[in-house]
Amino acid sequence: MNGEANLSSGPQSRVADPEVLDTTHGPILYLEGVTVSFDGFKALNNLSLYIDDGELRCIIGANGAGKTTMMDVITGKTRPDSGRVYFGQTIDLLALSETDIAQRGIGRKFQKPTVFEPLSVYENLELAMAADKRVWTSLFAKLTGVQCDRIDEVLTIIGLTEERYRRAGQLSHGQKQWLEIGMLLMQDPRVLLVDEPVAGMTAQEVERTAELLLSLGGRHSVVVVEHDMEFVRSIANIVTVLHEGSVLAEGSMSKVQNDPRVIEVYLGE
Repeated sequence: MNGEANLSSGPQSRVADPEVLDTTHGPILYLEGVTVSFDGFKALNNLSLYIDDGELRCIIGANGAGKTTMMDVITGKTRPDSGRVYFGQTIDLLALSETDIAQRGIGRKFQKPTVFEPLSVYENLELAMAADKRVWTSLFAKLTGVQCDRIDEVLTIIGLTEERYRRAGQLSHGQKQWLEIGMLLMQDPRVLLVDEPVAGMTAQEVERTAELLLSLGGRHSVVVVEHDMEFVRSIANIVTVLHEGSVLAEGSMSKVQNDPRVIEVYLGE
């Protein structure tokens, strides 16, 4: 897609409320010409990337390709040297803090699951609810019927209904990953960034994770960074290949895996 054409009628020229997410005229997430340098090394080099509303996108690339830095920029952890990053048409992510970005509707799941292990699955989801984030207030407040229904809905989505009263620390590795995805879903994000979700999983857990992520498409935009190529094939519609901080190739899995440049720098390793 032509980034300049879209952005000329998008973030820079439209007169709209910068507080309101607007995806009526283009993608939900824009990265335009983003460069990030660390001690002279360009972790991102003029990176441009566009994610559509409701899309499930897979990002692949060798170690050092810029995948983690890309997610750090989107979530406000790292500020780029140059470039633009927009959430919809009007929200400039570079003007927001990490907390503000999360509250606007961008959730991130790191490779290692971070759940509250002494608490039950249900209590983890309760704490993650987009309401009063003070732990004790959240934990002991009486839930409304709507809140209880939402927790039940998320338990069904992540496949942990039968584990609702089990301590999170007793879950398998895969179940902890699903719980963390559920904790993000409790905040009803429009975009989920998911980092290597199937690392360390059993074959059965990998299959269940693929089903889970596919089920989220449409209501959420899901960006999956992953090294497991079989897993990527099972869920990918569009794949973006990063190399040395830039987009090397993009398209269907069959297209990118047959691209001579991708074979040379990544798949042929």
